[in-house]
Amino acid sequence: MTASHGGIILSEQRQAAMPPALQIESGFYEEDCDWALPILAFTSELERQGTCSAGFLQLARDTVRCWHPDRLSALTGEAVEENASAILRTRKAYMAVIGEFCTTTAWGDWADWVPDGKVGVIARQVERVDHLGRPIYGEAEVCALIAKDLYAARGEVTALCDTAHEIIPMPEDLRPKRVG
Repeated sequence: MTASHGGIILSEQRQAAMPPALQIESGFYEEDCDWALPILAFTSELERQGTCSAGFLQLARDTVRCWHPDRLSALTGEAVEENASAILRTRKAYMAVIGEFCTTTAWGDWADWVPDGKVGVIARQVERVDHLGRPIYGEAEVCALIAKDLYAARGEVTALCDTAHEIIPMPEDLRPKRVG
């Protein structure tokens, strides 16, 4: 845990009682999404104790469905629909563009190298996608200009192959600086 993040830390006994599908090796279940894993694992016990409301227990299940869909499926055998999980939607979108250049950084026309009505972008080539739907990029990157209105209408993943663009040389002030 960090000074700004809480969560649930399980004892060795509780960690050993966690279903393998929900278990995080460290036994630290952070506050953002992982907290729901031990709540889901011990739902029956929490219901018997009456220490958590039905709404809270449903929130834990919904959080696992959304952010840990593979874990929920492994635990319950139920398929998680794509529209019920941001992770599944993002993973699918990036899986469809493996090998393509996707935008990772953007500048508005306020930047001196971006013409009026355009957005300047850096796009990197997607090599693979991790279990949380995050793209893993290769080293290859390009700089491009996209019409501001097209960029504003983009989806979660902006692949250059699907977006009208103009490849331009990398502006000198964006190039990595060599030290030493």
